[in-house]
Amino acid sequence: MADQGSPAATAFTRAAEAVRATSFREDFAVREIPAPAGLAPDAIALAGDVRPEDDGVDSPYGTGRFILLHDESEPAAWGGAWRVVCFAQAPLEPDIGVDPLLADVAWSWLIDALDSRHAAYHSASGTATKTLSKGFGSLADEGDGAQIELRASWSPDGDMTGHVEAWSELVCMLAGLPPGSEGIAVFGPRRTMRG
Repeated sequence: MADQGSPAATAFTRAAEAVRATSFREDFAVREIPAPAGLAPDAIALAGDVRPEDDGVDSPYGTGRFILLHDESEPAAWGGAWRVVCFAQAPLEPDIGVDPLLADVAWSWLIDALDSRHAAYHSASGTATKTLSKGFGSLADEGDGAQIELRASWSPDGDMTGHVEAWSELVCMLAGLPPGSEGIAVFGPRRTMRG
């Protein structure tokens, strides 16, 4: 981490405080986790789970990670001193998992979430992966399964709150909880995740 008295440390401290102060919908449990080492001199990471189990982790609905990186050397690929790396994953019904536009829709939800929060960014990149699975042997009774996973990164400009909010909306959207659906009952996971 940068020297605590330096302008870089002050900028990162302010950004980290904004990330920590972000409010989330009640059915999205967020906690700070250790940031991956070696990606940047300064980093903060969050983990979020949609309607998690009683112990607060391993949601059957959807999960995600948000990492804010800061490097005053401004790596060329970032186009600046800041980079967001995020991950979002959710189980799906198999008939949704075969939709040929699913990956495009997942990416568009991220871009729409960033834009709706006026979270300025550049140099966005990512992958959307859909997985179909079929159980055999002792897992045959579980039936078919599907999952969507989005991994993305972008270089944020300005206040970090909108970027964190966009990530949380993405995770909830992938899990089937559109904006404004707080407090609506969910009767069960859409599909169990296989790993």
